[in-house]
Amino acid sequence: MIYVLFSVLCSVSVAVCIKMARSRQINIIQMIAWNYPMAIVLSLLFFLPDWSLFKWSEMPFSLYLVLGLLLPSMFYIIAQSLHYAGIVRTEVAQRLSLFIPLAASFLLFREHPQPSIIVGIIVGIMAMACSIKWKGESTNKAKSNTWFLLPLVFLGMGTVDILFKQVAQYQQVPYTLSILIVFVIAALLSQTYVGIGIAQKKMPISKKSIGWGFMMGLFNFGNIIFYMKAHRAVANNPSIVFSSMNIGVIAVGAVVGLVLFREKLSFVNVLGIILAVVSVLIITLF
Repeated sequence: MIYVLFSVLCSVSVAVCIKMARSRQINIIQMIAWNYPMAIVLSLLFFLPDWSLFKWSEMPFSLYLVLGLLLPSMFYIIAQSLHYAGIVRTEVAQRLSLFIPLAASFLLFREHPQPSIIVGIIVGIMAMACSIKWKGESTNKAKSNTWFLLPLVFLGMGTVDILFKQVAQYQQVPYTLSILIVFVIAALLSQTYVGIGIAQKKMPISKKSIGWGFMMGLFNFGNIIFYMKAHRAVANNPSIVFSSMNIGVIAVGAVVGLVLFREKLSFVNVLGIILAVVSVLIITLF
């Protein structure tokens, strides 16, 4: 389970990176753009892709393109959520997004839902509702008008999960090669956006964002590689890896948010964290 621990730490470190960078006036958009070149280099080193398997006609490029656009967009939304809602609630929203592909399997693919999954989804929705700081709950006008960020994180990351699952169904294309291609597209799109902003003088060049972006890319890739290694190490019981990963991120994210960034949680928010853990357990263990 050491791989799960490393994956959890890398996942939370991405959020810490983004939150610390913002407090240091680092350009978040440029930071996100520079995260992908590092992820590409690490993918080439660790995945060692077999380019002989690259067959243009068999590649699901429509999915790759959507993911390449959605990933950097979601990172920016997550950055906004980290700023206004904090690490604790943002991590809960990300982990609860697992219910989106589950719901899609019932609604789109006509799978028969098990009672435990339905209960888990209901508990997860309750957890999400408890995590949101609804409008009017805060005296800070800027924060009270950003309640929608957590639902966006929830829906967006759930959509990303669905798309990656569809990519994984293409057996003729190795999954690691697909991840690399998505990283390349995300890098091209995000760097193009940054380049246009700089050329139009709407966005000044931020040299510090390069180093922060590389660090973010290191943790981003570390989360992926250790999660894959964990599944390979416990191939006969993937539910343990799945539940440990999601609960671990919620727990570590809560500790980091409360201790390192001194985030304040109401009783309802704490109840949301507990319900999130319960919902993950119901989904994976029953």
